Amino acid sequence: MRVLLLSAYEAVSHRYWAQSLMTQLDDVSWTLLALPPRHFAWRIRGNPLSWMLKEHDTLSQSFDVVLATSMVDLATLIGLFPHLGRAKKVVYFHENQFAYPESSDQIPQVEAKMVNLYTALAADSVVFNSAYNRDSFIDGARTFLKKMPENLPAAKPLEALRERAKVLPVPIASRAEAYQPRLPHRIVWNHRWEHDKNPEDFFAVLFALSDAGVAFKLAVLGQRFRQAPAIFEQAEQRLAKHIIAWGPQPETAYRELLDSAGIVVSTTWHEFQGLAIMEAAQRGALPLVPDRLCFPALYPAAYRYDGTREGLYAGLYDWLTDPASRPEPLDTTAWEWPAWHAAYRQLLTVEGVS
Repeated sequence: MRVLLLSAYEAVSHRYWAQSLMTQLDDVSWTLLALPPRHFAWRIRGNPLSWMLKEHDTLSQSFDVVLATSMVDLATLIGLFPHLGRAKKVVYFHENQFAYPESSDQIPQVEAKMVNLYTALAADSVVFNSAYNRDSFIDGARTFLKKMPENLPAAKPLEALRERAKVLPVPIASRAEAYQPRLPHRIVWNHRWEHDKNPEDFFAVLFALSDAGVAFKLAVLGQRFRQAPAIFEQAEQRLAKHIIAWGPQPETAYRELLDSAGIVVSTTWHEFQGLAIMEAAQRGALPLVPDRLCFPALYPAAYRYDGTREGLYAGLYDWLTDPASRPEPLDTTAWEWPAWHAAYRQLLTVEGVS
């Protein structure tokens, strides 16, 4: 089987998914085309042209399956290379632009939303990494299309899309080694340093815990960009006595910090699956996540707080001061590759091709 894997904006989670997919299904003949995760507005609208100019010979070949991320403008690409339309076309949604929280000074991403929508409609199979991702895409697209001048009847095709869509998470690799001893007072933040991850709530709660004399250690990890929210600089100063690691770490150091962490926290406004939390939970850290977005479907109530600063403070205070209040480490086998291998294999199956 020949599969063309297209990733138009290769963010960390997209690269992780693509590489693990190619590793797990190693009997497939893979061809990967990926574009760097920068210049978002240009990338999402210009990826067919970029590939046409740089990868014309590759795209002129025949494939059994075209597997594209949702940021690929698949409809345009098929127009430029019509023979690709004869392959089985699968689109994978790591996220969708309809559920992305836009700040007041941000230009609405109309082009990005239309690319998401056209790509879904051009595909034979549409796959989302969570039910929340699927539903927020369909509901968001319906609201968005009501703004079109003609007020077109979009509900029926969108609901048909919801019915035929599949939900397959990004699986995480199985962990063979035993848990390392936990440091229950060590808190990890391992998310992108951006406003949509809501670091303001996280640090406000830690400021309050520190002022109350609660003992904890802090590792702030994750992907850092040239410009980060100002709260990070403030937190580095105010929480200096608690900090054991600050900023991106080499892979070995990052894994060691996860292995020793007692708690991993999310305060995000924007999450469709949350691989960073999953990886930390798999390694034994207790996840504390807000009761919104994708989290209610993934985490039992014992690992969720109500989404407010007050709720996060109460949850962390209890776990840090009362060992009896802590739940057991979460069983993550349902998120790992053995549980999803057959489903991914079936996704790429083309009748008469093996």
